[in-house]
Amino acid sequence: MNTKYFFNTKKLTVGYNGKPLIKDIEINLKKGQILTLIGPNGSGKSTILKSITKHLKSICGTIYIDNKSIENMSNKDMAQKVAVVLTDRLKTELMTCKDVVATGRYPYTGMLGILSKEDNIQVRNAMELVNTWELRNRDFTEISDGQRQRILLARAICQNPEIIVLDEPTSFLDIHYELELLNILRTLAEERGITVIMSLHELDMAQKVSDLVMCVKGEYITHIGTPKEIFQKELISKLYDLSNGSYNPLFGSFEMERPKGVPKVFVIAEDGTGIAEYRTLQKKRIPFVTGILHKNDIDYQLAQDLASEVFFEKSFEPISEETFQSTLKRMQSCPIVINCLETYGELNIKNKALYEMALRQGKKNLESATML
Repeated sequence: MNTKYFFNTKKLTVGYNGKPLIKDIEINLKKGQILTLIGPNGSGKSTILKSITKHLKSICGTIYIDNKSIENMSNKDMAQKVAVVLTDRLKTELMTCKDVVATGRYPYTGMLGILSKEDNIQVRNAMELVNTWELRNRDFTEISDGQRQRILLARAICQNPEIIVLDEPTSFLDIHYELELLNILRTLAEERGITVIMSLHELDMAQKVSDLVMCVKGEYITHIGTPKEIFQKELISKLYDLSNGSYNPLFGSFEMERPKGVPKVFVIAEDGTGIAEYRTLQKKRIPFVTGILHKNDIDYQLAQDLASEVFFEKSFEPISEETFQSTLKRMQSCPIVINCLETYGELNIKNKALYEMALRQGKKNLESATML
């Protein structure tokens, strides 16, 4: 038990039928923090979420909410503390969307489950918060998966919990509602002090919304830390066993493997102008060389993953004659040149000289990789 944290676990082991899946899980969260679980499919993220919500009995260890073990909490006490949005299908029969959201008020109603005026206000407020009030009279079984996800979030919100647990909450949502949902979760955390524990597949979203990230893989939790600590190239690549691609922490994205073979294309780029060309060449499986980039350039970050070779200069320094000459020598072996630059500054003026030299050498000059 730790008085410093609102939610914490001690030596928690989870699994099925008495067989341990993940051991010694230590989670420590303050009120209003967002923890996101990431890891490959089947790694045990859902098992952890079900265990901390009492949907699945833990094998050993203790889970504390506000210094109280959940083992000593009644179902009603748990329902008033924790709201859950899991991937399990909700069984409903002749229930409207408003009826489903209203079940979030049952922990506060009497035995008959009759909603008061205040309960109905909370139901409407929750549905309006997630933009589903117009669905209130629709049959819950007849709406889309994305709409169901938002209805279940509304139900969780009107439960007035101190903790919300969500399993893949962005599944089935288009990007508009995905961003909206995550913004709502951040607002709930910051303005109402609600602690959020969830799993996500979208690493770029996890990087943006989380205070802490937990890596789930194998018998033990591999890492837990801030997004800055977790979203590192080697760590994420190892977590997901990336052998045919890579993880780019700047873009928060997975990249397919670089094209194989002898490069015949040289791309002159900088200031983000090369990104579209790099991706086009990668999709066409055409190996390429690029330069001269500065190390602080966004092009450099992606080129490291996709290009066969990258010629670069130190950040904020003019391109040196040494770098220029080595790049020029390498460009001679590439019969095709794509120049993405229209203007040049003091730091990269040698890229203009590089392009002019390419034209004098009779290189095939293309405006875009789409022409290949």
